[in-house]
Formats: sequence, structure tokens, C-alpha cells
Amino acid sequence: MISLPRALTLSLGQLGDPAIVKVLVKSIAVTIAIFLVIGSVVLSALYKALVAYGVGLSAEISAIAAVLLTVVAGWLLFRFVALFVLQFFADEIVRAVEARHYPHAASVANLPFRQELANSVRSTVRALLVNLAALPFALILLVTGAGTAILFWAVNGWLLGRELQDMVWLRHRGHAQEIAPISAAQRFLLGGTVAGILLVPFANLLAPVIGAASATHMVHRGRQTDA
Repeated sequence: MISLPRALTLSLGQLGDPAIVKVLVKSIAVTIAIFLVIGSVVLSALYKALVAYGVGLSAEISAIAAVLLTVVAGWLLFRFVALFVLQFFADEIVRAVEARHYPHAASVANLPFRQELANSVRSTVRALLVNLAALPFALILLVTGAGTAILFWAVNGWLLGRELQDMVWLRHRGHAQEIAPISAAQRFLLGGTVAGILLVPFANLLAPVIGAASATHMVHRGRQTDA
């Protein structure tokens, strides 16, 4: 099994690969486009609600508050949208990593668009539901200061580790019951690292691709170890 630092190092070293750059440009462009559409709808709705129900708020203050709330909501929801979009380009990332580092590995299987969409929707809904389930505990932990942040980091680290593993593993497993060659601990560390990067402005644009590339290394090295 390859260590996580090594997988991350290899992934960072391949960011200049034209195939990876192509995926980065496409995934970032689609993600931003989705955010612009959703953001404009949310911004308009928030502004109208604040003007209608914001007691004592002027139109200017309502507009500023709506913009700030939209930006915060976008930052919090970035992880969901970015991973949803990346599902559709995962094949290209896996192929790029394999072409450079595992040329003799079995070629990645193409997943039908319907399955790609189903996987994206399923992982997004699961992430939203799990985060909503964690919300009451997060509110209780507010009194601890850092407890809420740690809880959400742990929850999303677990979710991301599974999502990133499945992006690769669903394309390589021999049958539906075959277990992925990544331990639960390694999967959590990968997800936790990517969850941390997603909190950093600008670096969060690279996080999904880095995570998917790292998961590819971990799956292939894990298969070599099991062989």
C-alpha cells in the first residue's frame, strides 16, 4: 500500500500534465457556471426576503446582507458541487494517472452516463443527509469552540474518502462484491486531507482532482500489494 504523502506528492507532480490540466479547466468551468446560476437565484431570493421581512433593514443593507449570505453558503456548499461535477470527468483523471504511472494496468472501464449521474446524485444526497444528521451535534459542540469544526471535518473526511475511492474503484473492480484495496484508515486520511484543502480558497479548486488522482495511486498500489 502506497503511503498517503507519497500519493499526494505524485498527484501534485502531475498537475501540469495536459490531460490533468484539461480536466481541471473543464471541472472548474462547470463548477463555477453552476455556482453562478445557483448563486444568482439564491441572491435574488435572499434579497427579496430581506426586503420583505428584514425589519428595519434598508434596501442597501439588505443587498449587502444577501451577497454575504450567498458567498458564505457558496463556500460551504462548494465541496458538494465540485465532487458532483468531478464524477463526470473521473475517467479522464484515472486514465491520465495510469498512463504515466501504471501503463500495464488494466484499462479503466467507461461507466455509462446514467450510472455516472446516479453515482453523483447518490453521493451528493448522502453527503447532505449525513451533514444534516451531524448538525444537532455540531450545534451542541459550539460551546467547545473547535468541536463543531472538528466534527464536520471528520464527517466530511469519512464521506470524501469513500467518494474518492469509489470514483476509481467502480471502474476497476472485477465484480460488485470485490472489496477495494484501501484500508478504512487510509481512506479516512485521504478524505480528511482533501476536506482540509477544500477549506482553503483557490486551493479548493484543485482539491477534487488531487483527491481523485491520489485515490488512483492508492487503489493501484493496493492491488499490486494484494496480488
